[in-house]
Amino acid sequence: MTTPERPTVPPQTTGTDGTGEPGGAGEDGVPVLAEAGTDPRRVRRFWSVRRIPAALVAAVVLGGTGLLLYDVAAVRADRDAMSWRRELADDLAGRPLDDGLTVAAAAVAVLLGVWLLVLASTPGLRAVLPMRRAHPDVRAGLDREAAAVALRDRAMEVSGVQSVKVRMGRSKVAVRAVSHFRPLDDVRADVERVLTDGVEDLGLARPPALTVRVDRPSKKG
Repeated sequence: MTTPERPTVPPQTTGTDGTGEPGGAGEDGVPVLAEAGTDPRRVRRFWSVRRIPAALVAAVVLGGTGLLLYDVAAVRADRDAMSWRRELADDLAGRPLDDGLTVAAAAVAVLLGVWLLVLASTPGLRAVLPMRRAHPDVRAGLDREAAAVALRDRAMEVSGVQSVKVRMGRSKVAVRAVSHFRPLDDVRADVERVLTDGVEDLGLARPPALTVRVDRPSKKG
């Protein structure tokens, strides 16, 4: 009794093909994905679920549609239409388009539509800063307040710094430090050096620009 021959598999030793695209196999022949690059253009912001606007829109649409369908079904069953629908139809039929109430209602509808379009086309979650991706299947984000606290603690370690306020934005970090001794230029240079390393250590996909301001404590009385 003979056994069928197993097909030979050509050895593969690289994780990417000649064009640099992910794929291929590792040293043990198991297909692997190439490590994700750190190109900030490939890291997108986190999208907000926006449960409250979605719930409000769904409730309004569901309530209005259900009420209208009930009224239409009642008319189809040879019953009188609801009084509010008859009055509304008569009022709209005799009201001119340049009426103030009509213009106001149209403006409100347009604003609500623009608001919904903005919510649908923008990511939201401005408080979460996307971090660099070290693995293609893992996304990480850092809270802006947590990042500000980390940078503030770093700045407080500089000699001569009495207090620090950090305003962390998506593209800019504004730091205001108060120094009660040492020359201000020396303190500013040390704070900038420490915080530059601190921003890099945060691992953000788009490191924000850093601005540092150092002043003396305000005189009391």
